Amino acid sequence: MTDTDASMPQGQALLDAVGAAFARLRRRTMQAPVDPPSGPKDLKRNLVLNIVDEAAEADTEMTVGGLAEHLLVDPSVASRMVSDCISHGYLVRAASQRDGRRTVLHLTQDGTALLNRFRHQQRQAFEYITRDWPESERLEFARLLLKYTDSTARLPAPGAGAARQRET
Repeated sequence: MTDTDASMPQGQALLDAVGAAFARLRRRTMQAPVDPPSGPKDLKRNLVLNIVDEAAEADTEMTVGGLAEHLLVDPSVASRMVSDCISHGYLVRAASQRDGRRTVLHLTQDGTALLNRFRHQQRQAFEYITRDWPESERLEFARLLLKYTDSTARLPAPGAGAARQRET
């Protein structure tokens, strides 16, 4: 990192460029050569499987409605995404152990295997994209990216912002 101060014009320009960089990141990362190659459906399945996996890791339950909130999409869109994953054997619906009236989502063994394949592909893409970087920069960027991602845990839960807006 340079000695650029965030209050200086160069620092402001750097911070202003972050939004556009995020917009390009996923799209361009998908262009990296990985084995096996990723397709358009893979991105959607990856998003769904990661959210269901994160819920399981946090010992919470994920529903189709919860998935829609996390993805900021209409419940019908989330339902179609879930149906795709179920029809391909990556997810199953089950009765909630906490509230039998609710149906929750669980990864299958094939879903876990696909999620692991996606994660391997993402590592391949990272290594390909940063192949010309010094090893110290690759590791520092990976560390900072993980730190950034961990910091997102402090953001309001999906749907919480809408509830707060209704309260005011």
